[in-house]
Amino acid sequence: MTKEPPILVVNKPRQTTTRSRKAAPARRREAAPRKGNAKRGRKKKGGERKRNFPSWAYYLMMGAVGVILLVGFYYFFIRPYAYRWKPCYGTKAYGVCLPYGYSVHGFDISHHQGRIDWEKLRGVQQAPFPVRFVFMKASEGGDFSDTAFVRNFDEARRVGFIRGAYHFYNPKTSPERQADFFIRSVKLEPGDLPPVLDIETRPADARKLRADLKKWLDRVERHYGVKPILYTSYKYKTRYLNDSLFNSYPYWIAHYYVDSVAYEGEWKFWQHTDVGTLPGIDNQVDLNVFNGTMAEMDSLRIKPVITDQTGQTDPCRLPKNP
Repeated sequence: MTKEPPILVVNKPRQTTTRSRKAAPARRREAAPRKGNAKRGRKKKGGERKRNFPSWAYYLMMGAVGVILLVGFYYFFIRPYAYRWKPCYGTKAYGVCLPYGYSVHGFDISHHQGRIDWEKLRGVQQAPFPVRFVFMKASEGGDFSDTAFVRNFDEARRVGFIRGAYHFYNPKTSPERQADFFIRSVKLEPGDLPPVLDIETRPADARKLRADLKKWLDRVERHYGVKPILYTSYKYKTRYLNDSLFNSYPYWIAHYYVDSVAYEGEWKFWQHTDVGTLPGIDNQVDLNVFNGTMAEMDSLRIKPVITDQTGQTDPCRLPKNP
């Protein structure tokens, strides 16, 4: 017998039996249906899940979410400022509808108003609705001086405004330190309005806040010889300072976008808007009214004191209003 070369032995096709050739297709045919059935099963389950959450329920849910968002937007962003867009049936001046029944108008400022042109601003004192007084921020906490205070305070006196100064109170700082800082920062003169304590920050302890505020008020009153003005919002006053002790101080209420003050107690000043416009001031400004006549405001101002030859002190009459 002739031997075959080694290469031919390696490349020689391996013979398979008839049984082996027929068995292979059978296995492939068996595997294919299982794969197809699995896919169809998954599709069936997915289809069942989609049918369990109908499309109308999806759109209903999205509509409900949209309504909630619109209501929330109106409640927090539109409703509090709706007064801005109300028709003005009274007198409109300085970019707003002025409160009815008040003849003594004023404004308050800080460094946020930028550099003020006091020559342009002085004209509002002779306007049809004259602006007569101005409060300005002098200090905050125990060590912050308003950068525009010194210039504004001097210019206000020069052009004839009745001026006042306020301190922004920080409940986390010693009241004695804050009072001393305000006293060092502000030299009030005869004819000026009493010093103002501005309290807006929510306290961690309301009882401690009341005690500390009384310390500030007492210390400042002893120095200037006049009872300070207490400034805060209507809600803050009723929530944290609802005490007869604080009702003895002249109250300056902040209550925006309303036709009248809802506070039932006595008040002297009302900050009725924060979107006023005045000549000489580029940014919007807070506008105020005094609850009374000019003669009543004069009685609130700091009076000069003279000493006669016997050593007796008598109040001198205030200078006439410009």
